[in-house]
Amino acid sequence: MSTLRRCTLVLLLVTVGLLSLAGTVKLSSSTLGAALAHNDEQRTHHPTIYAHRGASGYRPEHTAGAYRLAARMGADYIEPDLVATKDHVLVARHEPSIGGTTDVSARPEFADRRTTKVIDGVIYANEWFTEDFTLAELKTLRAKERLPDLRQRNTIYDGRYEIPTFQEVIDLRDELSRELRREIGLIPELKHSTYFRSIGLALEGPFVQTLRRNALVGRGGMVTVQSFEVANLKRLDRRLPGVPIVQLFDARSRRPGDVLAAGGSLTYGQMATPAGLREVARYADVASPSKDYIVPRAPTGASLPPTTFVDDAHRAGLDVVAYTFRNENTFLPLELGSSTNLAEYGNAIAEYEQFFQLGVDGVFSDNPDTAKAARDGE
Repeated sequence: MSTLRRCTLVLLLVTVGLLSLAGTVKLSSSTLGAALAHNDEQRTHHPTIYAHRGASGYRPEHTAGAYRLAARMGADYIEPDLVATKDHVLVARHEPSIGGTTDVSARPEFADRRTTKVIDGVIYANEWFTEDFTLAELKTLRAKERLPDLRQRNTIYDGRYEIPTFQEVIDLRDELSRELRREIGLIPELKHSTYFRSIGLALEGPFVQTLRRNALVGRGGMVTVQSFEVANLKRLDRRLPGVPIVQLFDARSRRPGDVLAAGGSLTYGQMATPAGLREVARYADVASPSKDYIVPRAPTGASLPPTTFVDDAHRAGLDVVAYTFRNENTFLPLELGSSTNLAEYGNAIAEYEQFFQLGVDGVFSDNPDTAKAARDGE
């Protein structure tokens, strides 16, 4: 938020007697706007581009190569998903299961680590898990493309990259910021917090310690934190003043992992209602749903008319960042596909343009160069 707009809004808050509410609702730039009867015309519309697991459309995800390419392509933020090792070090993997993103299955010395686990109600069968490896052991593995049939070109980079630690991602971000002469943001996601807490490897402690050690607490640090769970975000909202909080939304019928573990009934669909979004705004700054919350799809795969999610979230005082944008036909709505070849690129530009016109404040993209081209009219 600009200094001028902040000062103007504070004066207006005083005028209408709303300053007393500042302690009860988390105030982001859009939250203040909502307190003043949110005016969409006053929103500066320059959507933020978040590189989803790095430039994962071009390199194996969550690798130095993917993060480096994303920043050089123009991404505003890079996204490391964080899980824990056996010795409680945070590393960047999309899931604690690593069979599909590393060469662990080809390592006979780790064959006995293969097992089956249930995490947040999902069965991970015959897999290897980060929490069963020390950092030193994980560092012997090499990353590989998660979608080799779809992104065959990315497989030429298999075996080139280690699994990075969170600290290494921060160091790389700093290096890229110097190289590109602009600040690159970080938007880490804490994965399966309740599960990791249940096995004595809570993510929040080392996460907060790492941010503080690197002087990244506060909005000047260009760090935003996200999770599909609720309780951990509420705790982090209290522990990390000034760090924006993102509530992720999974499928409408599913429950957040912490709610499921506690036997609760709250679903993401309930959280996505106008009343649910107002509750989310008490601890979060951003609502981040999958694209179908905003533009649903018919059983045929064709787009249906947009919902009111973006407007509802804005009225609640939340920014909206949609996920995940990808160039391949298999991820695009039917009308934007280029052929029956699911791996070929379709009209991804048109999809971005539609979501920008609907007012989203940011996008998670596997192809940050495409997102930037659509946003900036390149």
